[in-house]
Amino acid sequence: MRRRTLLAGAALAPVGLALPALAQQRFASLSMFIPAGPGGGWDGLGRAIEQVARQAGLVGSFAFENVGGAGGTVGLPRFVAQRRGRGDALMVAGSVMVGAVLTNRTPVGLKDVTPIARMTAEVGVIVVPAQSDIRDIQGLLAALREAPGRVSVAGGSAGGTDHIILGQMLRALGRQAREGSYVAFAGGGPAQAAILGAQVRAGISGFSEFAEQIRAGRMRALATTGETRSDPNIPTLKESGVDVVASNWRGVFGAPGINASQRAALTALMTEIAGLPAWRELLATRGWEDAFLAGPAFEQFIQADTAATEAVLRDLGLVT
Repeated sequence: MRRRTLLAGAALAPVGLALPALAQQRFASLSMFIPAGPGGGWDGLGRAIEQVARQAGLVGSFAFENVGGAGGTVGLPRFVAQRRGRGDALMVAGSVMVGAVLTNRTPVGLKDVTPIARMTAEVGVIVVPAQSDIRDIQGLLAALREAPGRVSVAGGSAGGTDHIILGQMLRALGRQAREGSYVAFAGGGPAQAAILGAQVRAGISGFSEFAEQIRAGRMRALATTGETRSDPNIPTLKESGVDVVASNWRGVFGAPGINASQRAALTALMTEIAGLPAWRELLATRGWEDAFLAGPAFEQFIQADTAATEAVLRDLGLVT
């Protein structure tokens, strides 16, 4: 998840400081389609791209459209139908859409758009309420191994990244993924409330979602799902004996039907943005991992991620 290609670009001072000389403008304007509501992770990535690209002078202006619902599968057909052949359009999507397309059995999927670049990833974190009798990840693993149905775990939408992480954990423990007691919530707020109120025994979400509660001591972080530690004080599942590495990746896609030169221009833009100091600073501020990947390698990644996601969703009984 850390492979990246750097393209030399104009240096950019940290956000909020004096602006340097602008880079050469690549697009006069871009249409940014977000198949989710404002304020979420996909919207956040789109706005972050706008912030850095406009400050660097790479893009003159952005027009945003948000169409949320069903893990992005409500907005996706709209993007496909209305942006076809447009080389000035981008859609933000990621791992949640991979699972949503499979779970909802939608005829339109990521196969119908043009992969441009994976931009960020966010590891998951497994937590329990501060007052829980589960003191560490080994305690949770023991409970899951013994009776997974009695260990309720809160997370995002059914079939999403959080649900898949639980399924992968159970498989690694020699149990069936569908044996888990997963409690799906529409957003991080309701899931947090359920965890803090001890309505569930544990929870899974993106690290940034629970970071404030962990720092405040209201949640106990047991493990993260990254390849290496995101926090020096929190072990990974892998080092804890569970061979599960997962993250919620997000990227951008071009419209269907664009030609090779249009695709190359969008790819060059995202590559240049990913190489700017301002982008790296923004990643650190947001707590996002640099997951830049473009070209054929990104296409291969999507194929592999789709196959792996389908296998887990089949185990969960969400696809046939």
